[in-house]
Amino acid sequence: MEIIKYPEYTDWKNISKRATMDVSTLFDTVRQVLDDVRLNSDAAIRKYEKQFDKVDLTDLLVSEEEIAEAESLVSDDLKKAIRTAKKNIETFHASQRFEGKKIQTAPGVVCWQKAVPIEKVGLYIPGGTAPLFSTVLMLAVPAQIAGCKEIVLCTPPAKTGKIHPAILFAAKVAGVNKICKVGGSQAIAAMAYGTESIPKVYKIFGPGNQYVTAAKQWVSLKDVAIDMPAGPSEVEVIADEFANPDFIAADFLSQAEHGIDSQAILVTTSEAIVEPVVRAIEEQLKRLPRLEITEKALAHSRIIVLKNTQEVIDFTNYYAPEHLIIQTKNYGEIAEKIRNAGSVFMGPYTPESAGDYASGTNHTLPTNGYAHAYSGVNLDSFIKKMTFQEISADGIRQLGDTIRTMAANEELEAHRNAVTVRLNAL
Repeated sequence: MEIIKYPEYTDWKNISKRATMDVSTLFDTVRQVLDDVRLNSDAAIRKYEKQFDKVDLTDLLVSEEEIAEAESLVSDDLKKAIRTAKKNIETFHASQRFEGKKIQTAPGVVCWQKAVPIEKVGLYIPGGTAPLFSTVLMLAVPAQIAGCKEIVLCTPPAKTGKIHPAILFAAKVAGVNKICKVGGSQAIAAMAYGTESIPKVYKIFGPGNQYVTAAKQWVSLKDVAIDMPAGPSEVEVIADEFANPDFIAADFLSQAEHGIDSQAILVTTSEAIVEPVVRAIEEQLKRLPRLEITEKALAHSRIIVLKNTQEVIDFTNYYAPEHLIIQTKNYGEIAEKIRNAGSVFMGPYTPESAGDYASGTNHTLPTNGYAHAYSGVNLDSFIKKMTFQEISADGIRQLGDTIRTMAANEELEAHRNAVTVRLNAL
């Protein structure tokens, strides 16, 4: 882990670098899979599941019997936790419902906007080093609230051909319509193009490895919408001399254990807190089962000491973290000045893991600096907004000349004539 003290602004670009690769270099690789699935459908998927996930599948869809069996395998404690998290996620996302108002922009001219659900959405749930049943809730719950008619979930099976029971239970609780035993870029292809078993969707959501990310980006060029560009997960912690080093270390490590390319950054104005934080990280690290993964993530994580609070704020807005934890005495004042972050966690008792699981906010967030321009997944991610307008006879009389003048000056005579014939009729 690198410790950087008082860097100049010219150094910010280098110290803000993430451990990411350019997934466009994988386009040729994933395109072969995408084209194969587009042309050969389920047969191609079975071939790639055997090649990549080492499983020979006869049926790509999870049966009702498998869902029932999974429910019996999930502990009562976990069922209760999943239901509690689902309720909180539901409460928060339901509060985001859009209410369109009819507005008279000019006499006789009424315009309004209506929120319409995306009919078919696809959710990708990774199945690598951890069963991300929490991501099922984060994606399926707002899709349900939005009113999406078909919610298709793809996740890679184990070598036994089964899906992790907690993923299946979360999918049932959250209202997923169809669960498919398919992972990797072949899953993205199936949802983008449709197969005999898996329906084509209009928008694909969810995280994944570099091949999944490359596949999502490729199909988004012309075949299907995606939630956002994605990269490895990351956290920035802002702390002062009053912060608890154990809390900072815990937040650092909870991010680092996501994967070897994850990144954690501590930004502070206090040199005095650096050594206690380093000691706390080393002590807590020893007790983690995902030690090897976490150590590799820490290799490109950093502690940065800056001159003053304004510089901390400026650096944070420059870095645009996916997760931002503020553990300072004046955390509210600092939070008000943050413009670029996926999700902000305020105060000493608000760990990132609360948002990852159960506070109610969504954990599918922009990474790799995309928080400069992208929002995290929310209810709006699952809807589209259509505009409507109605113009009365008096309205077209009053607005008609404005439209005709603009059309004439753009040399679009047919546009001008569409108004003229109506005025003449009046």
